This record gives sequence, structure tokens and C-alpha cells, in this order.
Amino acid sequence: MSQHLLMIEDDARLAQMVGEYLGQSGFALSHAGDAQSGLDAVQASPPDLVILDLMLPDMDGLEVCRRIRSMPGALAQTPVLMLTAKGDPMDRIIGLEIGADDYLPKPFEPRELLARIRAVLRRRVEGLPQAGKQLRFGTLEIDRDARTVSVAGQVCDLTSYQFDLLVALAERAGRVLTRDQIMEAVRGRELDAFDRSIDVHMGRIRAAIEVDAKDPKRILTVRGVGYVFARQQD
Repeated sequence: MSQHLLMIEDDARLAQMVGEYLGQSGFALSHAGDAQSGLDAVQASPPDLVILDLMLPDMDGLEVCRRIRSMPGALAQTPVLMLTAKGDPMDRIIGLEIGADDYLPKPFEPRELLARIRAVLRRRVEGLPQAGKQLRFGTLEIDRDARTVSVAGQVCDLTSYQFDLLVALAERAGRVLTRDQIMEAVRGRELDAFDRSIDVHMGRIRAAIEVDAKDPKRILTVRGVGYVFARQQD
């Protein structure tokens, strides 16, 4: 069965071109020409992934992403791949901070878009090795099967990609991991030497699971190396 993608993009010609290209690889692409139509489509027929343009006629793409993340249940976990203009680093950082799973600057090569889509969907479908259903560290509980994270019984708001990053660290608690090792562990795209997007995701994870994100006790930064998930917690 074809995986259903939704492209929220006001350039109809671009959407048609993308749809034809992705169709050759077995994907079914729906198109919404504005933000509100896209949000309605997400709720009416939940897609496997949303390709979201940053610049839309009726609403900023960042706001669309925020609204998707605030939707009830599984809809809030819908993977979002954001299209940003000319790779503006600020747009990219803000997009990741509010919950986008990946980004791609315009103009883009269709082959790279396809690769990014496959990587995001692979992380979502395959997940990580299932040694057990749950990981517990004090009041922090990670349920691999349900793909949920909670602290003291309160569910944390994380994207699918951020969940995988957290599990990659938690499964290797006490071991310092470089950014490259973390990215490899979640089977994502290769990390560019100048790409600090993983740090943005870590900040988002800390905001969700730490008592004080500015003074983290669970995910610690090892300067010049990477990150370590603390064995002993609250």
C-alpha cells in the first residue's frame, strides 16, 4: 500500500512536479494550496508525512507546524519536513525548535527530497532495537512500544525524531556519544560538519524532560565531544 504524503505548498506547479516524481517511487501525494486547507486535510485524512512550505499565503508555515503539534492524539506526532527559503539558518532553527522533523532549503533536488522523506519515515516505522518495552530513570519513563515519554506521569511533547534521539541516548546511559554516533544510532541522514541541528533537538528534548533545561541533570553536554545520558537521576 502506498504511503500517503501531504504537501502544503502554494506553488501548484512545484507540487505537481513533486507528486509525479514521488509517485514513481510508490508514494501517493495529496496537495493543499494554503495553510488552512492543509490543516483540514491532516485531520480529515491523516498523512504519513507532511511536506510543509514555510511561506504560505494565509498563514506562516511555522504556525502550521505548531498547530499540527497541538492536535490531539497521534496527529500531533505526524512527521513534518519543512521547506525553507534558501536554507535560512534562523528559519531552520525555529522550525526544528517548534517540532519539525527535518528541513530542506529551496530550491531542492527531487532526489534529495525523496531521500529525506525516506529517512524520516524509516525512523518512524523501524524505530530502534526493542530490548524491552520501557526504560525508567527515576520519574522519567520511556515506553518504546507506545513511543511516549513521561515525567512523573505527565506525557512529554516530543516529535518522532526527538523520541528516537532520546532513546538512542537512554539505551547507552553513561556513555558519551558524539553527534555523529547519535545520528548513526537513529539511522538518520549523515550529519554535516557545520550542521548544528542536533543541538536544537537536544534543547527541545531537555525542555520537555528536565526540571530546569538550563541546568540539565539527565542529558549532559560534554564540551568538544557530544552528549551523555546520566545513569543516576531523580
